[in-house]
Amino acid sequence: MRVVLAEDLFLLRDGLVRLLEAHDFEIAAAVESGPELARALAELEPDVAVVDVRLPPTHTDEGLQCALQARRERPGLPVLVLSQHVEQLYARELLADGSGGVGYLLKDRVFDAEQFVDAVRRVAAGGTAMDPQVIQQLLARRSGDDRPLARLTPRELEVMELMAQGRSNAAIAAKLVVTERAIAKHTANIFAKLGLEVSDDDNRRVLAVLAYLDHGR
Repeated sequence: MRVVLAEDLFLLRDGLVRLLEAHDFEIAAAVESGPELARALAELEPDVAVVDVRLPPTHTDEGLQCALQARRERPGLPVLVLSQHVEQLYARELLADGSGGVGYLLKDRVFDAEQFVDAVRRVAAGGTAMDPQVIQQLLARRSGDDRPLARLTPRELEVMELMAQGRSNAAIAAKLVVTERAIAKHTANIFAKLGLEVSDDDNRRVLAVLAYLDHGR
């Protein structure tokens, strides 16, 4: 699996390269600036991009902007964002285009190597990997009974938040101390309330998470 990695801090970038290589990823490029990232994503066509939000030369949202542009040029490109902060506007845009795997992790809340590697693999496979704090901030301004979110029960909201983190039904069941059958029922209800019909072409789980995060902008 080929990875383009963008991180401006040398020690962290080098550590991430070593970690990913140790878990059988191929590092197609490891860059430190926005222009380098843009070129690497355009020329190398990686399986997944792991991108710090704030890169030179602006040190604002350079990395996220490059990721968004790359996804416009190559729809479905899996992108895992690493950040110290939640950039709400661009995070919503990244999560709302409905194509490809997406993830958003806060650097100081990635607690072990396996957690990070699992997130990269999940996003590369078309899934989601969302830090709970990111989800909470993206949902902070939601209100109004006309939104799909308002139709979900408190338990369905709990299931939805855990689903957004990328957890399986088994993992959600264990977290909420219920049966997998109960989670499957909640998940089916969520899909129905969000208007997601069965399809051979679409991953309803990913679409549900994207719809959940996108509504209310």
